[in-house]
Amino acid sequence: MLTYEELKTNPRKFLSFTSLTPEEFEELLPVFERAYLKKYPASKTMTGKARKRKAGAGRTASLESIAQKLLFILVYQKDYPLQVILGELFGMSQGRVNAWIHRLLPILKQALNDLGVLPE
Repeated sequence: MLTYEELKTNPRKFLSFTSLTPEEFEELLPVFERAYLKKYPASKTMTGKARKRKAGAGRTASLESIAQKLLFILVYQKDYPLQVILGELFGMSQGRVNAWIHRLLPILKQALNDLGVLPE
């Protein structure tokens, strides 16, 4: 499985998967996290309703950390692999890959816009 923790130790491989250096990734990460938490606050469910239980209960997410989420969407954006292949890389089904892509693409766009580097 492709993980941020393993990939960041190999800058050349990191660059080939994401088109970013580990330093550029670290610069984008807090902006991406702010955009993610603005869209999906921990106090609300995915549908926007107030939580009845604490966040973290239930099934473990396929992409647990915010760094893993950013890595996932950057790999998708760089190469546009088939969803089945992306699922193999990140250890999830094609259906979950599709859901994560649709969830994370607008957040990446917002983060890049916040940094002022979104292409015209």
